[in-house]
Amino acid sequence: MNIYAISDLHFGEAAGKDMDLFGEKWLNHKEKIINNWKTIVTDNDIVLMSGDTSWATSLEDAKADLDEISNLPGRKVISRGNHDYWWKSLYKLNNLYENIFFIQNETIFEIDNITICATKGYLCPNDYKFNKADEKIYKREVARLKLALSSASKKNTEYIILLLHYPPTNDKLETSGFIELINKYNVKKVIYGHLHGKRYYKDGLQGVYNRVDYILASSDYLDFKPRLVNL
Repeated sequence: MNIYAISDLHFGEAAGKDMDLFGEKWLNHKEKIINNWKTIVTDNDIVLMSGDTSWATSLEDAKADLDEISNLPGRKVISRGNHDYWWKSLYKLNNLYENIFFIQNETIFEIDNITICATKGYLCPNDYKFNKADEKIYKREVARLKLALSSASKKNTEYIILLLHYPPTNDKLETSGFIELINKYNVKKVIYGHLHGKRYYKDGLQGVYNRVDYILASSDYLDFKPRLVNL
């Protein structure tokens, strides 16, 4: 069994949206993802997906995109992104597919000696956009991360892998409430997305900091290929 990561698929079967505004690299990106996935991933593998899976605004509309993902090899563990407006009831989502697991806050996924947990995260305090409304959401999301990590830590597994959608720092890579909690708990790896375009890839931690491995998994950053997560 291998574990792979990829985020921000931005499938748009029902919404009719594409990602071309981010450059030519995104042309036919869905076909690129599907072809690469089938080449790399086997049915014995797990693929971790940290949000922005579909442009759909309702579960009914997202179903076509989720069906396509279900038909790809491997078991999929999906968390929520800021554009996943179709994401409503976890109970309903987790009764749709045998090979897709939706996780958020207290709802976690265990495999062997690994616990995988998730929350969406949010913008971290920064100099260019962070008002009182942002601060309120930021504090709420930090509290949700604490809930997720507390639930994961009770499982007593060797590793915790955390899926976030937003990077857990600002563009200056300064510490945050998210980072403080990540350091407090036994988190082995943090997988996140949200950042698109060469100009913005640097706005998130990458590599090992304080013994935690930070992985940017936005599909365009990975050239639309699921990335192997080394344990």
